[in-house]
Amino acid sequence: MPTVQAKSISCPNCGGPVQLRGFANTLSVVCPQCLSVLDASTPEVQILQKFQGKTQFKSTIPLGTRGKIGDTQYEVIGFQVRQVVTGDDSYSWDEYLLFNPYKGFRYLTEYNGHWNFVHVETALPVKTQARGKPAMQYGSQLYLAFDSMEASTVYVLGEFPWRIKRGDSVVCQDFVAPPFMLSSEATAGEITWSRAEYMTGPQIWQAFKLPGSPPPFYGIFANQPSSYGSTVASSWGTWVWLNVVLAALVFLFMFISPGHVVFSDHYAYSQGATTLKSDSAFVTPAFKLDGRDSNVELSIHTDLDNNWAYFNFALINDKTGQAFDFGREVSYYHDSDGSDGDRNNSVIIPAVPSGEYYLRVEPEMSTGSPFMRYELELRRNVPNYGFFGLAFLLLLIPPAFTTYRRGSFEAARWRESDYAPKSNSGDDD
Repeated sequence: MPTVQAKSISCPNCGGPVQLRGFANTLSVVCPQCLSVLDASTPEVQILQKFQGKTQFKSTIPLGTRGKIGDTQYEVIGFQVRQVVTGDDSYSWDEYLLFNPYKGFRYLTEYNGHWNFVHVETALPVKTQARGKPAMQYGSQLYLAFDSMEASTVYVLGEFPWRIKRGDSVVCQDFVAPPFMLSSEATAGEITWSRAEYMTGPQIWQAFKLPGSPPPFYGIFANQPSSYGSTVASSWGTWVWLNVVLAALVFLFMFISPGHVVFSDHYAYSQGATTLKSDSAFVTPAFKLDGRDSNVELSIHTDLDNNWAYFNFALINDKTGQAFDFGREVSYYHDSDGSDGDRNNSVIIPAVPSGEYYLRVEPEMSTGSPFMRYELELRRNVPNYGFFGLAFLLLLIPPAFTTYRRGSFEAARWRESDYAPKSNSGDDD
């Protein structure tokens, strides 16, 4: 591609040289020496506006700098600062005019370290509504209304394809679909639509080969993409697959640890009764626990009704005397409002060695309680699903945290919008 040479004119105000890089497209240019705005549309260069301001702004990307965005090389030929004043507050952003003699004009905007690459569109978007907000449909993309403002040009440098002056104002409206933003600029009798794509400082520094490092960005910009946008879906997808694996492990565990009954018997008890199988304390016949060290589950099934019972247990090795002591309470109450408690209970004793065992049982009830019938059942090598429940909860943490962070990011984004959620606090007094 041949190199296109810049043209030079003289400033009628100070006589300094002024380069024209936009050629016939340039309608106005700013003298870099005296900052006068010149009419470059005719051979007789005229002064459109003399600089009378007190503040001079420094562009981050110097005029004449060339950089490659995508597969196209652009040159920075213009720079302006736009300001918005709202009551006692004001803020401003920088705009850079980029030019390629074969592709035309593009723009770069920068605000608080957030950059956007902007292209003027020729097609018109379609008005619509979405999520309770005004919106614009442009192509296949839906853009939500974000804010509107009146912006004024407070500083210009370089050349422009329109007759620019300090003090020019436009009414802007922004619609976002991160990382894109659709914007309109309205002047008397004309509306221009443009589409912007968010870029980072490092991307700009790499594109224009700028020295040093880009300044850090502050806050969250209107169309800044969330770093959690793609990770939320992937983290929940990973969670689903991990739970499939977890379910497979549960079935495998049920297969290799099905559990089998080693002892079962029925009893009756009332406080003070001493009949057979209703003693206040007794021991069961001996039973055998086979295999490797594994758990033993004791289940209690009662016919309690509006009453309670407490059981003291000891699982004792008949040969070594090793004992596993534990207790369990069972209570069940009900009335016209519903029921509370459970007639049944269970406990798991982990890692019980093999051997001959018997169970010592000592039930307790309140004095005068009716007979309680109950069944004791001991099962060996019982699947313990508590670990899998804990694993399920732990697996929830990454996707839940990612979803929370994304929600926080979006909440921070929309707090800066004209359509920020309204707070209900402090309105009732």
